[in-house]
Amino acid sequence: MTVARRMLLLVALLATIAVFAKDAPPAQKAPGCPAAESHQFDFWVGDWNVTLPDGTAAGHNRIEAILDGCALAEHWQGAKGLRGASYNAYDAPAKLWRQFWVDAQGNVLGLEGRFADGRMVLQSTSRGKHVDRITWAPNADGSVRQLWETSEDSGATWVSAFDGLYRKTH
Repeated sequence: MTVARRMLLLVALLATIAVFAKDAPPAQKAPGCPAAESHQFDFWVGDWNVTLPDGTAAGHNRIEAILDGCALAEHWQGAKGLRGASYNAYDAPAKLWRQFWVDAQGNVLGLEGRFADGRMVLQSTSRGKHVDRITWAPNADGSVRQLWETSEDSGATWVSAFDGLYRKTH
């Protein structure tokens, strides 16, 4: 086969590829979670030093967006060595946020709730009269307050179990 003939075949092949490529459907982009509700908890994303109301160090917390922004993963390390994690996601059909929390001692907690009035409020379910309620509120300075309250009378009265202030590490 002559060089001219090879060049002619190559040009014909490239022209055929170009025609089919033009008619091919565009590549599908991963859908992610574009709904605004799926990003209501994004204010919590970051690396944080956490302190108690008296300024005592409570620990460090890293929250990251995962799964194309469809969920948040929390990794925390308490000042006294306790470690834990949570996964958080917006359940669109139920119109609820859900969190599954676990620590290194095997304690688990399931929470659900909503973002309202500028705060994320999640509450435990199916624990008899004991109820856990956790509220995350972003502050104007970029910090976040987390208030964990418990009730032993199905929510009639509440006691503070943890009150932490999250400040970004950088």
